[in-house]
Amino acid sequence: MSIDETSPSQAPETVVPQQVAAEMGIEHLAINTIRTLSMDAVQAANSGHPGTPMALAPVAYTVWQNFLRFDPNDPTWPARDRFVLSCGHASMLLYSMLHLAEVKQADHYGDVVDEPAVPLEHIKKFRQLHSRCPGHPEFGETGGVETTTGPLGQGCGNSVGMAIAQKWYAARYNKPGFELFNAKTYVICSDGDLMEGVSCEAASIAGHLKLSNLVWIYDDNKITIEGETDLAFTENVALRFKSYGWNVSFVEDANDLAAMQKALKKFNSTKTGPTLIVCKSRIGYGSPNKAGSHKAHGEPLGADEIKLTKAFYQWNEPDFFVPQDVYEHFRQGVGARGAKLHKSWKSKLKKYGKEFPELAAELANIDSRELPADWEAALPTFPADAKGMASRASGGKVLNAVAAKIPWLIGGSADLAPSTLTLITAEGSGDFEPNNYNARNFHWGIREHGMAAALNGMALSGLRPYGATFFVFTDYMRPSMRLAAIMKQPVLWVLTHDSIGVGEDGPTHQPVEHLAALRAIPGLNVMRPGDANEVAQAYRAALASTDAPTAMVLTRQNLPTLDRTKYASAEGVAKGGYVVTTGDEKPQVILMATGSELQVIVAAAEQLEAKGIKTRVVSIPCWELFDAQDAAYRESVLPSDVTARVACEAGIKMGWERYLGAKGRFVGMNGFGASAPAAQLFKEFGITAEHVVAEAEASLNG
Repeated sequence: MSIDETSPSQAPETVVPQQVAAEMGIEHLAINTIRTLSMDAVQAANSGHPGTPMALAPVAYTVWQNFLRFDPNDPTWPARDRFVLSCGHASMLLYSMLHLAEVKQADHYGDVVDEPAVPLEHIKKFRQLHSRCPGHPEFGETGGVETTTGPLGQGCGNSVGMAIAQKWYAARYNKPGFELFNAKTYVICSDGDLMEGVSCEAASIAGHLKLSNLVWIYDDNKITIEGETDLAFTENVALRFKSYGWNVSFVEDANDLAAMQKALKKFNSTKTGPTLIVCKSRIGYGSPNKAGSHKAHGEPLGADEIKLTKAFYQWNEPDFFVPQDVYEHFRQGVGARGAKLHKSWKSKLKKYGKEFPELAAELANIDSRELPADWEAALPTFPADAKGMASRASGGKVLNAVAAKIPWLIGGSADLAPSTLTLITAEGSGDFEPNNYNARNFHWGIREHGMAAALNGMALSGLRPYGATFFVFTDYMRPSMRLAAIMKQPVLWVLTHDSIGVGEDGPTHQPVEHLAALRAIPGLNVMRPGDANEVAQAYRAALASTDAPTAMVLTRQNLPTLDRTKYASAEGVAKGGYVVTTGDEKPQVILMATGSELQVIVAAAEQLEAKGIKTRVVSIPCWELFDAQDAAYRESVLPSDVTARVACEAGIKMGWERYLGAKGRFVGMNGFGASAPAAQLFKEFGITAEHVVAEAEASLNG
């Protein structure tokens, strides 16, 4: 049986409302409840997208009620299936499901609260301040929302990371008689999602990795904001996905429950790769508006249209009405199934703990976001060395040292592992491939955006993932990095070749404005350590974080390793900034730097001291951590009455004003770089100790 989702003005003439009502059972009562809740919420807000929730209500219903392994009483159950609404503008579809399934509330940290995630009063306040029903689903704000799907395509990218994580969990922790992990990831995506480049990268990765636990249900409704998709999108999506290595199925009518059921059963039995279900729908809309786009796609239907549509559905109830039979229907479906599966899983996990105590302890740590008790003991200490090493090299040593203690620290590079030095070399680490899911090294290919989105999905699944590339390519990754910060996910990005020190590759590969760009993202810790011991301490801070991502910015060129018997301990990195030079004398001038420029200001300080100018060297490898310290500590590092200051960084000045004050001077870049050996470039652009000395003297005399 099929119920058309369109309004009367758009309904096929062969469909008669009375016939529909006569055929209606509990399934269609539930589906129409999803539709009417969506219409009413959008209308009350006078804002939002009712069309897609109306059109896809049968699809979401089928996934949740008949397939999803999910316990509404604990939406953070580790072995659950994931449901991702990548077309987040259709958020009322998800909120309706969360309400009807009576999902409990949970926060960013997985703590479940004994209250509904989406009470009816929050649906009535859709898109309003402090409602758990914001315009797009927000992870951590609403229980059952698996990821923040704001920009189109991101949910698709995240879902690949979720599927990867479940494959990794199964390969590492499943044992004969103890199949703890067998989860699937279900995604609803739109034309807009599949036009975005990030979804293309993610789909290509998923096909290569043969992620048979991943399905994208593609809402092929031929509509975007501007109008019909053939304005700009005429490709054969099915053929494209087949070329990626996906299995492709077709559902000709989104209202055909039997056809969707059949397609999802086929997905669940498929072992050869991910699945795309091309599902055709007619979006619920009224007449085209003056701009030529269809009103209900991005606007409320309006009271008159809602009245007609509800009449077509034979829905004579007040706004926001939910029949009690519908609640009970979902309790007996997804609720009962999820509770039974979860109870069985917990019983199996208890027995597993006795058989495999070390693996069970790992799972407990992952679930609580705790690292092994002794992991910090693995951090290396580096001896003083005038020649030193590139921080990418010391970073590789530190990464491998801590990875030996943290088995769920996994990741890789976007085709640059030989340069970023981010391969885990411990025995058994291996390469994550279709025949080796119990591995820790990922080869993402030249897909920075897809990598970053997948890392978010892996982190949302409890892993501690890292991804590596050259710093300049954060231009491609920034949207996903921003979302990691919004979701408070402790993803680690290892970003090497951090400045004009890249040298001969020239300005296209030399990051200049990138430090400022990343520092502009609230909640992202940007670490730029200045020597090998600062690198170790930066990793300590990054891995200790459970609620913030970290950008680890490292050099290609060698950095001297400071003699820590002469200079302060690098443990000050934990506070973001610290005084490197020792002694209690009040300075006349303060020199500040991050990363490779630490060596520049250390040399400059020696020259200034030789001139009788008392000089303090301050390293500020992480502004975010330093700014989070109390005022007394910040004052102890940068005393306010010392106004002669110089900051040195091989990037633009933006942001340094907060530390420099009115009299401070900046030594760095004010344009792009050039192609030449690194040493020549630093001299050419004046990033030298001599220039710092001159600016320090000018600041003193100013």
